[in-house]
Amino acid sequence: MTKNQKPRRSAPAAKKRTRPSPASTAELLLEIGVEELPYQFIAPALAALKDSAEQLLKDQRLAFHSARTLGTPRRLTLVVEGLATQQTSVVKEAMGPSKAVAFDQAGQPTRAATGFASGQGVAVQELQIRQTPKGEYLFAVKQEEGRTTHVVLEGLLPQLIAKLSFQKSMKWNNTGVRFARPVRWLVALYGGVTLPIEFAGITAGNRTEGHRVLGSAKGMTVRDAESYLKGLERQGVIPDPQRRRHMIEEQIATLCKETGFTLNMDGDLLDQAVYTTEYPNAIIGSFKPAYLEVPQEILITSMKEHQGFFSLMHKENGKLVSHFIAVTNNRAKDMGLIREGNERVLAARLADAKFFFDEDRKSRLNDRVKKLAGVTFHQKLGTMGQKQQRVKRLAGFIASSLRPQDGDLKRACERAADLCKADLLTGVVGEFPELQGIMGGEYAKHDGESEAVSLAIGQQYLPRSIEGELPKSVAGQVLSLADRLDTVAAFFHVGLVPTGSEDPFALRRNATAIVRIILEEQLRPDIGSYIDTARDLVIGDGFKGGANPSQDGRRRMIEFLFERVRHYVRVVYALRDDVIEAVLKQSHGKSLDLVDLVQRMKALESVTAKPEFDPLIIGFKRAHRLVEKEQWDRKPVDKARFEHPTESALYEAIAEERQKMISAMTCGEYGQALDALVRLKPPIDAFFVAVMVNAEDPSIRSNRLSLLQEVDDFFNSFADFSQIVVQGG
Repeated sequence: MTKNQKPRRSAPAAKKRTRPSPASTAELLLEIGVEELPYQFIAPALAALKDSAEQLLKDQRLAFHSARTLGTPRRLTLVVEGLATQQTSVVKEAMGPSKAVAFDQAGQPTRAATGFASGQGVAVQELQIRQTPKGEYLFAVKQEEGRTTHVVLEGLLPQLIAKLSFQKSMKWNNTGVRFARPVRWLVALYGGVTLPIEFAGITAGNRTEGHRVLGSAKGMTVRDAESYLKGLERQGVIPDPQRRRHMIEEQIATLCKETGFTLNMDGDLLDQAVYTTEYPNAIIGSFKPAYLEVPQEILITSMKEHQGFFSLMHKENGKLVSHFIAVTNNRAKDMGLIREGNERVLAARLADAKFFFDEDRKSRLNDRVKKLAGVTFHQKLGTMGQKQQRVKRLAGFIASSLRPQDGDLKRACERAADLCKADLLTGVVGEFPELQGIMGGEYAKHDGESEAVSLAIGQQYLPRSIEGELPKSVAGQVLSLADRLDTVAAFFHVGLVPTGSEDPFALRRNATAIVRIILEEQLRPDIGSYIDTARDLVIGDGFKGGANPSQDGRRRMIEFLFERVRHYVRVVYALRDDVIEAVLKQSHGKSLDLVDLVQRMKALESVTAKPEFDPLIIGFKRAHRLVEKEQWDRKPVDKARFEHPTESALYEAIAEERQKMISAMTCGEYGQALDALVRLKPPIDAFFVAVMVNAEDPSIRSNRLSLLQEVDDFFNSFADFSQIVVQGG
């Protein structure tokens, strides 16, 4: 290569992966055979297996048609259809030193050129010179031929299996490999040929195991995915989770039709049935009607948590019946024995539940309250008794703020708060923690407390999930707000705040519940006063605070709630981020009425669709930047210093529209309030066309800046419009 050598034409870039032709593809089947996996692990593992396989194949330039996963408690399976038999060849390019550095005055390669060529594994004479925006540079261009898929997969599949992670893993042999449960066999076939990969000391073959009871002890040989699916079904295994789900749903529907009962649908329980069985078979059983005297929540929870049974309801009145549906992992000739076994086990569980319920009612909730002083809420935050008293005072404050004249509501809320945590000391809640609150409401009713009190106690933990049911009674809403505000304030006070994805005390869930209750029930409190009261009560208990000063702690709590508001309005109303920020930024330091803030956001989102809005914001931002940048004496606007009619016109328009905006905002008519802003566009535009703000006369310049400050203040009385993003602004 000489100094005057013309740049070589570069090789064409490698084409994107396309679907390979049938003749150049084959099917991949990978099965990981294990001891029974916990049902909660299976669906996430199958999703991760599919995602990882697709990514690894793409990274290895192995084109494929589709990938899918199958799984049961004893196997995780990957099937890749149309997998290319060879990696796609690729052209790799690397830019090296500039031509000026790569060659000396005689046109000979320098050490920079030879070193670059050596590092890239090409000869110096194969380097190309190309024109770039920075000048002429050397490029190394290499054609990398693809390897056969068999070779690639032998190294790739062990990596794929090793990438699977679980909530809990274990070691079971001297290889030190960790997996959710011991791996017992591997099947790895590509194009019908066994891939002898190794993982956890096991070498893959072409034999799999069937159902523990229904299958053959010898297992079966696999040739491809089709023989795998058909053969396993003969061995009592339905590998496809969706097919098992469909089978279970059909079987349950048939049983309900035959009996006339209605299923108490539970998505989690259905998932459990799908992933704890290889060949599902739904059966109906019964228990003694006498157990129906126990609250149905106890019976439903006992059936679900202890046995994984579905409960059944009357079609007419929706009440629980003394029957259940169990999904078994068997298909015996005489299912009566299995039914009787399930009934015996459930009878023992229900007897325990009834015993706890009967014993609990021998003591009043009120008598348990003092014992809460011995129950720790958190090591840094004292006892549950202290928390309950804070919640009582906060609930009274909230009730009074929502309905100042309703003394009955305040008394009901305070009484409910005084008893709300006592059920933590009952036998039923000790056995079924998920029934806390629900049982408190039952026991309060049994003790003769008012309906308002018992309902509030029963609803205090609603919503139990992000999208769960909200408390229906006002007292229940008050108690739920008080409990959650106290929890957030307490943990923030001692510095235990969520970081990243970590939220061990579910503070985000509590904050989301606060936001949902206020917004969906259209409550109109000043949430800032609730935060202040909650923080004062926590501080009053004398707990050692974190490192943040008092005001910073308040600000962080408000911002924490605002983050939940942001998420809510994005999801529910699909509002723009800049609109959300414009309203929230302007709200700091003011009364925090969340319903009002969302109404402003929705009105602002609506006005952004008007054609004159973007030009208006461009004019506002010009005024805002001038006011923000320039220094002036900040004197009031002096009409006597106006030199041009557009100054007077803008001043008069602001005065006129301000009154209209104030009137509209007082009535909550935010659309009309924003119309007042839109009507300012012509006088603002005319002002900037006609006058120079930075006039030579300091007094004229200062007066014009004061006029623009009036514009800035007018806009910001609704929202912080500097947050709004517009093209050209």
